[in-house]
Amino acid sequence: MNIPNSLTLLRIALIPCFAALSYLDPPWGPLLAAAVFTLAAITDWLDGYLARKLGQMSRLGAFLDPVADKLMVAVVLIILLQQHPSIWLALPAAVIIGREIAISALREWMAELGARQRVAVSILGKVKTTVQMIALVLLVLRGPLFGLPLFELGILLLYVATILTLWSMTLYLQAAWPDLSRD
Repeated sequence: MNIPNSLTLLRIALIPCFAALSYLDPPWGPLLAAAVFTLAAITDWLDGYLARKLGQMSRLGAFLDPVADKLMVAVVLIILLQQHPSIWLALPAAVIIGREIAISALREWMAELGARQRVAVSILGKVKTTVQMIALVLLVLRGPLFGLPLFELGILLLYVATILTLWSMTLYLQAAWPDLSRD
């Protein structure tokens, strides 16, 4: 067990904490849930950075990190959708969760072919993740805060993240297409 893997496990452990805090009444529930989600988002960046910086990349970390990311995002989206049922939240949630499942399966399949590097995380994927995390924090906070309509800004950024999600998925599929269409 190393520091990056410990941070990834912390992110997984924060999921039930986030879920419980999400159901506490405002203002503390949304504030605490947003703080926990922000901490999880920071550990997402920090574990990868430290793994590279400290030379502590591991197979366990390579497996757990994307699983932790997908679990956290899916739980947040599902809870948000349950709390605010609307087509405006359901559509991006379905696209984002569906894309994560599809790309995870694609990466696994490409790894079996020995071509995982073709679908490695790109800068576009990192931008998408950053926009998505900011959107989710704003949505969890619900707002308004200091007159800013946080929820509406969160929805707008979630749609930006959804567009980036579809764009990055298209690029990954294009990169894998020679292997996908070979049979």
